[in-house]
Amino acid sequence: MRAFLLGTLLAAGCGYTTLFDPMERQPKAKPFAASAQFEDGRAMRQPPAGTVPRERQTMHPEITLGRTRDGKTVSEIPVAVTRELLEEGRGKFDIHCAVCHGLLGDGVSLVSTQMSLRPPANLQTLRDAGPGRIFMVMTEGFGMMASYAPQLTAQERWAVVAYVEALRRSQSATLAMAPPDVQKRLQQEQAR
Repeated sequence: MRAFLLGTLLAAGCGYTTLFDPMERQPKAKPFAASAQFEDGRAMRQPPAGTVPRERQTMHPEITLGRTRDGKTVSEIPVAVTRELLEEGRGKFDIHCAVCHGLLGDGVSLVSTQMSLRPPANLQTLRDAGPGRIFMVMTEGFGMMASYAPQLTAQERWAVVAYVEALRRSQSATLAMAPPDVQKRLQQEQAR
């Protein structure tokens, strides 16, 4: 207790009005201010060559935002959907999404049973949940779901969207939707 009082008296004797006052008074360069530290006299510096700010959008807002140039939500996945992309999407879905939405995307998980205010969405029955909308929700967050943009790159988010689309189709697939060779194999297995 004595040490605390002694520290308080010493701090008061230094003339600081707040705990953070020394940081406010330290030498610093304000934006657009002049600075004698640099030859050109400017305080603001150019970013190093070859660097790209994290917030910068590419020339393809469909990929980075899930919207077209005129602001409409994309209706198709703007990256090539390959087996590798789907496998990456499954891995990221299992890590980041399945905890709440369940392994099948049906909203059934151990975590969802503990959510009394609002359970997670069933991704299989969502209306108006095209690829662009799912991407935007992962990017910006929605309701109680936070944004996953810090954890997942745009490419990884599109991989998850592709996997969710495959997952949705797989849960309501009919035999007629399968390729002919797969249909034949399944019919043979069923006849046994």
